[in-house]
Amino acid sequence: MMAKTIRHIGALLCVCALLALTMMGCGDENSKDEESEKSSKLDKQLAAVMEGGRDFEKLDLTEFVLPDSVTAVYEEGHGLGYVVELTVNGYGEGMVILCGVSADGVVTGAECLSSNEALGEEQEYGESFIGEDINGVASVDTIMGATLTTNGYKNAVKDALNAVLTLGGADVDVRTPDQILQDNLAAALPAGEGKFTKLFFTEKIEGVDAVYSAHNDAGYVAVIGEEFIGIEAGAPTAYPAIADAIKAMTESNPTAVDLTAYEGIDKNVQRVTKTASGNYIVEVNGLGFGYFGDETHYVTGQNIPIVIRVSLTPEGKIIDTLTVSHSESKGYGAVCGEESYYGQFDGKTIENYKDVDTIGGATITNNGYLKAIERCFEVVAILEGGAE
Repeated sequence: MMAKTIRHIGALLCVCALLALTMMGCGDENSKDEESEKSSKLDKQLAAVMEGGRDFEKLDLTEFVLPDSVTAVYEEGHGLGYVVELTVNGYGEGMVILCGVSADGVVTGAECLSSNEALGEEQEYGESFIGEDINGVASVDTIMGATLTTNGYKNAVKDALNAVLTLGGADVDVRTPDQILQDNLAAALPAGEGKFTKLFFTEKIEGVDAVYSAHNDAGYVAVIGEEFIGIEAGAPTAYPAIADAIKAMTESNPTAVDLTAYEGIDKNVQRVTKTASGNYIVEVNGLGFGYFGDETHYVTGQNIPIVIRVSLTPEGKIIDTLTVSHSESKGYGAVCGEESYYGQFDGKTIENYKDVDTIGGATITNNGYLKAIERCFEVVAILEGGAE
């Protein structure tokens, strides 16, 4: 009886083992099928941006210094060129683009594989770059009302072309715009030790686009177009007018305005100060994601503020804008915290402040920010009209 039971158990174990082996084989086949499907899809995507391309091989990029946006490069098997995969930011983060580049450095095609943009035009925009070389990318028309989306796309195409030049042995500057800015600041004022913060303008310095202050108080760098001018603290300078203007602005002590002396000021206006020259600095809340209608909030019933600071002339013209803080979603409304967005409001008035590029897929954030800007104009108008 015991021997018979053992024989039955042994047979059962054999059956189980055979079933396991069969299932493993099926698993292997399924895995192979999935890999084959992925490979076939990739081949089609690569061929879509390089007509006639085939037998693509993914390159090992460890020995090359390529733009940070480059995530992969595929070499066409018969000398037609390369297809570069890149990830860049538009108004949202994570726009994935394939760009084909011929062996002689011309775009053969470009396609957006995925993005968080809300426009849809970026799906066809790649066709605009076909036939362009590294010198022609900047001249390609932008998508109306989507400057950041199209600039992100242009940067991707430019990076793809530069990557292929680098693979061919050329010496290419692959620094990002921010890296170039930081290097220029450091070169203009070496004593700043490479750490700078952009000043918030409460006065307009004629002819100066921006001023950066060294973290160690070594001085400032004024930016005029593409020129970077270092001004050491306390040292003689060839630009006394700029130095005096910076000193006047940084050493001024704006006085607080008593908002309780006025009627009609929106409760979201947090603080207003006034400079000796009569300009206003307004800190105000805009209601971002969680903003609905005018003052009703959702998302766990909490106020989700975007705090902004705006300096304005008594006539109501914006001098400078800054997003002080926000809690918007990364990849969507969080773009409101970048100068590429809030810098658009500089120089605007009540008549044209809405003439800016909006953040794709972030209507609530856009509306909340515009409302905050509108409140700045309103409070200056009230203060200039006098106390009630």
